Amino acid sequence: MLLLAAEMILVTGGSGSLSAQEKAGSVTATAEHFDVSFESVGKAAGLTHQTIYGDEGKNRYLLETTGCGVAWFDYDNDGWLDLFFVNGTRLGGFAAGKEPTNRLYRNNRDGKFVDVTVKAGLVRTGWGQAVCIGDYDNDGWDDLFISYFGKNALYRNQGDGTFRDVTDKAGVGNNSTKWGSGNAFLDYDKDGDLDLFVAGYINFDIKTAPLPESGPCLYKGIMVACGPPGLQGGKNMLYRNNGDGTFTDVSEKSGITKSFGTYGLGVLVADFDNDGWPDIYVANDTAPAALYHNNKDGTFTDIGVEAGAAYSGDGKPQAGMGVSAGDFDGDGWLDIFKTNFSGDTSSLYRNLGKNFFEDATFSSRIGLNTRWLGWGCGFFDPDNDGWLDILLVNGHVYPEIEKLETEAGYPQRKILYRNLRNGTFRDMTEKIAGALLEPTASRGSAFGDFDNDGNIDIVINPVNETPVLLRGHSKSGNNWIKVKAIGTKSNRSGIGARIFCQTEDRRQFDEVRSGGSYYSQNDLRLHFGVGKTERIKTIEVHWPGGTVDIIRDVPVNQVIYVREGAGIAASRRDS
Repeated sequence: MLLLAAEMILVTGGSGSLSAQEKAGSVTATAEHFDVSFESVGKAAGLTHQTIYGDEGKNRYLLETTGCGVAWFDYDNDGWLDLFFVNGTRLGGFAAGKEPTNRLYRNNRDGKFVDVTVKAGLVRTGWGQAVCIGDYDNDGWDDLFISYFGKNALYRNQGDGTFRDVTDKAGVGNNSTKWGSGNAFLDYDKDGDLDLFVAGYINFDIKTAPLPESGPCLYKGIMVACGPPGLQGGKNMLYRNNGDGTFTDVSEKSGITKSFGTYGLGVLVADFDNDGWPDIYVANDTAPAALYHNNKDGTFTDIGVEAGAAYSGDGKPQAGMGVSAGDFDGDGWLDIFKTNFSGDTSSLYRNLGKNFFEDATFSSRIGLNTRWLGWGCGFFDPDNDGWLDILLVNGHVYPEIEKLETEAGYPQRKILYRNLRNGTFRDMTEKIAGALLEPTASRGSAFGDFDNDGNIDIVINPVNETPVLLRGHSKSGNNWIKVKAIGTKSNRSGIGARIFCQTEDRRQFDEVRSGGSYYSQNDLRLHFGVGKTERIKTIEVHWPGGTVDIIRDVPVNQVIYVREGAGIAASRRDS
C-alpha cells in the first residue's frame, strides 16, 4: 500500500451545487473513438459453479423465472473485490449432498477467484433472490443480506473470513408476503447506522398458484407460467436499525405500506432531490414504479406518479426489472435508468430537480431497442472519459419462446449505450461485438474493478448457466480515480455519502449505494473517469452526517480511502 500526501480541509455544510459553466457539456463524443472491449474470463477466473433456477426448457410457475443477484464486495478488507453469487433451486429438489448453494469467491489477486463458501459459513439452498452489502453494526466489516422466497438471511461478517447467520437475532427473516425481492441498506433517519429496505414481489403460495393450463396463461399463443397480473402483490418492508444488532419493522409507521407499491423487483436508493436525505425507487413488474420521498421525519410518501417517474412516456405501467442512478448529463441531479419487458423499451428518466423527472427515453435514443427483455443494468464509464454510459443485460423469462422465430431468444445479448455528451446515446454493442454479443439468460449484474486496473468489469448471474465475468479493456489512455468512503460519525460503509470529483473542465458526482441494478450490489468504491487529467483539483466527500471532507490536488490512477473527518487515510496503486 502506497501512502500519498494531499492537502485536506475539513468543513461542514456545503451544497455541492454546480455552476452554470460546470453544467455545460463538452464536445459531442464520436462513436468511432469508443475504444473499449470486454473479454469473457469467468471460467478462466475459476467461476465454475452453475446457478440453478427453475427447470430448464419449461417453467410452470412464476417463481421459476426471476433468477438471482450477485455482489462485488471486499469481505476480507484486503483492497481486492471478492464475489458473492446468490443461487436458487428447483421444485423437484435434489439428492442429499447435491443441493445448489450460494457461493463466495475470494479474489486471489492474480485474475482468479477461489471458492471459500464452506469455510466462510455461507452454505444455503433455497429460492435466493437479491443481495445487498453494508456494515450494519459499524464494526468495519461489510455484512451480507439476502432476500428469499421463504426466509430472508442476514450474515454478520466476523472479520476472520467467516460469517454468522444472525437473521433471527436481528429480526429480519420474515417476509410479510413470503417473497422478498430487491433490497438495500440505507440510513433513512441519518442516525449513523444502516437500516434495511426489502421490496415484496408477490404473495405466492405454490399450493394455490395457477398453472399455465389452468388460465390458460398465454404469451403469443404459447402456454407459459402465470403472473404477475391476477396474483396478489407483495408488500414492501422497512426495518429500522436499533443500534444493538436488532431491527424493528417500521413499514407501517413509516408510510411505506400506504402506497400502491407492489410486484416490486429492482430497488434503488438515492437522494434524488438533493436535500441530503435518501429516497427509495422501486421498479414494479406490470405496475407503476414507486418513488418513496423521504420526509425527514421517519416517514415516506410515494410521489412516483406526480414526479413523472412511475409510467412510460405515454402514461402506461411497465414491467420494470433493474434500476440504476447516475448523472448522465452532468447537471448535478441523479437520473434513473430502468429495464423493462420485451416489446417495450428501457426507460430513461432525466431528473429536472424539484422532484420532477422527464421521460427522455426517445429523445435520448434509448427507445430504439424493443426486442430485448432487460434485467441488470448500470451507468458506468468504461473508457474513463468522464461521461456515464449504460450497459444492460438481457434474457427472456419463458424458455418456451425458443419456438417463436419472431423473438430474440431465451438467452440474449447485452446492450451497451455510449453517451454522446449531448443528451443522446448510441447502441455500440455490435461495433464492440465480442463477449457482448454472446447470448446468456441473464438476471443479476454488478459493476466493479476486480483487478484494480482502472477499467470497470461486469459480472452476470444467469439462469441455469455458469457465471459470466466480463473483464473491461480500454485503449483510450484516459485516467481515473476511485474513492472508498469510511464513515466514523456516519455508517462505516459510507453508504449515502456523496462524492464530487472536480477537474479543470468537469465536475462529476455519485453516491455510495447499497443494492441496485437487478437484485445486485456494485463496488462500494466510487469510480470516476477523468480523461487526460493528471491531477484532480478537488475530491469532496459529503457525508450523511453533514460533514464535508475536501481533498485537493490528488494524483490520478489510484484508490484513495477517505475517512470521515480525517481526509485520506490511505491510498493504493495496483495497476
